[in-house]
Amino acid sequence: MSVYLYDGSFEGFLTLIYQSYYQKETASKIIKDKKKLSLLDEVIEITTDLKRAQKVHHSLKEKFETKNYNKIFHTFLCDDREFEKALYDFIVIGFKNQKDLANINHPSIFYLEKLEHEYFRYLHKMYGFVRFKELEDAVLYAKIEGKFNILPFLGKHFSKRLDGCEFIIHDTKRALAYTNGAIHQIADFEIPILSENEVKFQKLWKLFFKEISIKERKNSKLQQNWVPLIYRKYMTEFRN
Repeated sequence: MSVYLYDGSFEGFLTLIYQSYYQKETASKIIKDKKKLSLLDEVIEITTDLKRAQKVHHSLKEKFETKNYNKIFHTFLCDDREFEKALYDFIVIGFKNQKDLANINHPSIFYLEKLEHEYFRYLHKMYGFVRFKELEDAVLYAKIEGKFNILPFLGKHFSKRLDGCEFIIHDTKRALAYTNGAIHQIADFEIPILSENEVKFQKLWKLFFKEISIKERKNSKLQQNWVPLIYRKYMTEFRN
């Protein structure tokens, strides 16, 4: 039983699966942060190998049912959680027998099921809470800082909704941006300049939001239930 250390990438995780299988080593723990190692851990450090990762990826697509393959992808987008050991167990079980992945009594399978539901609940809320701003070059720009990596789904969603419009969704937490149908790493980013119309509309929207509120019936607790603080950072109506 060994502790695996990998670089946190999807390719690195697939390389880990490859080594575990061919070396016949069972992972007792999987981490991506050296700070979480203890002096007694027998550490196997994984060096990402794209060829090995591609072999495992091909096997996953070939062996796993679509819903189970998608669950692997969805889980990896929950990048603020420690899901690695559960996902490792899920893949090992799936390679042996796909039918066993329906057994939610298994703690790892149950954990991933709950995590996937949480991911999509968060995603669907963000469909309504993303706020675009018009920049001086007419590009629509939105900032997010999510607890999960939802850019792949947000990008596809707004590509359909904003058909024909050029837009950018910037995940500041992960230094990623969705634009022109692809996700890009953002090494450096200048503060965008808003168009004159955008500045006017933001003022109008804030005024409207203020005027429709009834001071005597204000209920901050109920409001937070409907729009939790985690969603508000880049919402125009909640910014001063």
